[in-house]
Amino acid sequence: MKLHYSFDDLSQLDWANILPIILPFLFVGFVLIIVALFDLYRHRDTRENILMWTIIILFFNSIGSVLYFIIGRKDVNKHALRN
Repeated sequence: MKLHYSFDDLSQLDWANILPIILPFLFVGFVLIIVALFDLYRHRDTRENILMWTIIILFFNSIGSVLYFIIGRKDVNKHALRN
């Protein structure tokens, strides 16, 4: 049994069998990023730290958009609540 693999072993992989497994995960991650950025753009007047959330969503991919939906949507500007 081989325990260590190198980059040369990647050329021996059968990508036609692996892609159907990987593509749904990539698609869901991409959709999460797009929806999170769209929601951030739509509510940019009532959110704080828009630039920070944009960077988190883009650089931390799927987990960044999940964090935005859990934490970032509650980050409402206090002045917007008074009006």
